[in-house]
Formats: sequence, C-alpha cells, structure tokens
Amino acid sequence: MSKRDYYEVLGVSRDASQEEIKKAYRKLARKYHPDVNPGDKEAEKRFKEIKEAYEVLSNSEKRARYDQFGHAGMGDEGGFGGFGGAHDFGGFEDIFDMFFGGGFGGSRAQRHQGPQRGADLKTELEITFEEAAFGAEKEITVPRLETCRQCGGSGAQPGTHPETCPVCHGTGQIRISPKTPFGMFQTVKTCHNCHGEGTVIKTPCRECGGKGRVRRERKIEVKVPPGVDTGSRLRVAAGGESGINGGPPGDLYVFIKVKPHRHFKRDGNNVIYELPITFTQAALGCDIEVPTLDGKITFTIPEGTQTGTTFRLRGKGIPKLQGYGRGDQLVKVEVITPTNLTEKQKQLLREFDKTCTKKNHQPKEKSFFKKVKDAFMG
Repeated sequence: MSKRDYYEVLGVSRDASQEEIKKAYRKLARKYHPDVNPGDKEAEKRFKEIKEAYEVLSNSEKRARYDQFGHAGMGDEGGFGGFGGAHDFGGFEDIFDMFFGGGFGGSRAQRHQGPQRGADLKTELEITFEEAAFGAEKEITVPRLETCRQCGGSGAQPGTHPETCPVCHGTGQIRISPKTPFGMFQTVKTCHNCHGEGTVIKTPCRECGGKGRVRRERKIEVKVPPGVDTGSRLRVAAGGESGINGGPPGDLYVFIKVKPHRHFKRDGNNVIYELPITFTQAALGCDIEVPTLDGKITFTIPEGTQTGTTFRLRGKGIPKLQGYGRGDQLVKVEVITPTNLTEKQKQLLREFDKTCTKKNHQPKEKSFFKKVKDAFMG
C-alpha cells in the first residue's frame, strides 16, 4: 500500500476537522470508486489509497498515533487492516449510503419505507404573442402517477395489508460475510426478496397491481403572468407526481413557447413593427393607421421620411415581467419602390427627376408633388 502522507492523499491540512476530512473523502471516493471507473487500475489503486488514509484519519486514536509516529506507528493497522481490495466494499451506492443514512450503520431500506417526495414533471405550453404580453389562464392535461384510490397507496388489496419480509425481517437489508484472502469482511446488500422495502405484498391491489400508484391524466390550471417569453419556466406547486408512503407530491414545471406573430417581433420588452409605405407617402408625409397590441392607432409620418427610419411609441410594448411599466413599440419604416409602372407614371417620374437638384435631391417646385401623388395614389 502506498506510503504517501495521508493528509496529502486526502488533500487536507494537518489541522483539518473531522467534517473536512469526511467531506474530502466523500468527494474523492465518488471520483475514484471502481464502479465509476470500471477496468481502470489506476483509479482502483487511487481509491485504495484514499480509503486507507480515511480509515486512519477518521479515527481519533489512529490519527493521534499517526501524527506522532507517522506510518511506523500504524503497524499492521495501516490501510484496510483485514479488509480486501476495493471490490470488497460493495457498489458505489454503498459508499453513498455511508454518508447519507445507509452503509454500515444506517439502513437504505429505511429511506424506502419512509415518505418519499413525488417526482417533478415538465411540459411545454404554446401560447399566442398577445397571451405572452398580457398573461392568460390556460388549462393543460398532464399524465402523472397518483396515489391509488383503491388501496390508498399501500399496494395491498383492500382488506389485506403488506407483511414483514421473512428474509430480512423488515430491515430491507441482508448482511453478507464473504471470506477473502485478507480475512472476512461484512457487507450490507439490499434484500432481494422485498427489494429494500422491508415488506412484501401477498395480495396485490387489483387497481394498481401492488405499486400503490396509478397513471392518470389530470387537468391543471396554469396562470401565465404578463411578460413571459419563449423559454420562460412556470412552477406549479404540487402539480407533479404523488409521493410514496405519504410523501409530498412533486412540482410541475411548464416551459413557455410563444407562437410567431404576423405583424410583430419582440426585442426584450419592446415590440418591433415594420411599416411599409409608398415613396410618395414618405416624401409628402401622411397620417396612417398602425397596429399595436392595444389596437390600431393613427400615426403621423413626417415629410421626407427615409427608409429604415424608426419611430418610438412609448408604453405600447410588452409589460415587464415581475416589474412595473411596459416597453415601447418601435415602428420601422420601409419605403416600397413601385413596380409595373404605367407609361404616364414613368413620364411623371422623369419630369420629377428633372426638377431635383444634384445637391440635395429636393424638387424645385413643390406643387409637382401633387401630380405625382395623384398618379400613384389616386
């Protein structure tokens, strides 16, 4: 076995507390356990080294002797003592149980027998652009496991009840003591007869088949707050699967997907609307109807507006999620170049071109615009 300094092996200082030593061991054991690294001899060697260091430093008497005499003070007690290789410590779950209620002193079956929280569920909800902006109440159907009404979750047919497992006598575990070249080592395994539950059901419930829960479709009301967007996540408390053995239900997480809008695009809390206008409207200016989330409004396009110009309608955007106020609506103007011109329209444009100066492209005679407007807009 390696003779590296035990404190160095665990990566802790010599004055580390028992909690720090335990935390360091737990982290390293999970990383290098052979079940996590199958076939990796180096990881197995590292795990043995980590386990050896922990066996000494977690024992106050051995630690004091080690601090005073080093490895020489360990004698035959260093390392695993009479324990064998890493495979003798059972699976990775046994290492986990050692720190979370199972292992040598605890009982994994106790966790199975006690109340367990139900699983969380997730689903997707597609809503309209307007529903995302102003909120909505939606009803969704969720398939989930619920406590069996017939047996009340016990899994036994009404009139009967689960019985204590005759193999593990209700502990949910059995102890195995295999002989190894290094001596005898006792390990704890989940009972194969009751699968760790501590009880067996001789007469299963006909409704749930002895599982204690059945799958049903449940209609759930979801309140969508104003301002959500694609990717927003809503939590419905207790909307998940029912718990086991009286445990609380899980939660339901609803992920929002917003349908595209035919007019609007979203940029944060702002709404973008592209407004197509004719070149005569852009040149002369006009009053035009613009759609908003609150309905149509009349908006004035100033004379000489260029394509790409953006106007801001304050307070016409998306309500701020978990806040006050709203974003704005941005109206982006797009000047449309006319096509399929008549000969009269072409002639007017030629005359218009002659009236413009090369300097600023403004017509010498403003009255000429009226002819152009009449020809193109009626």
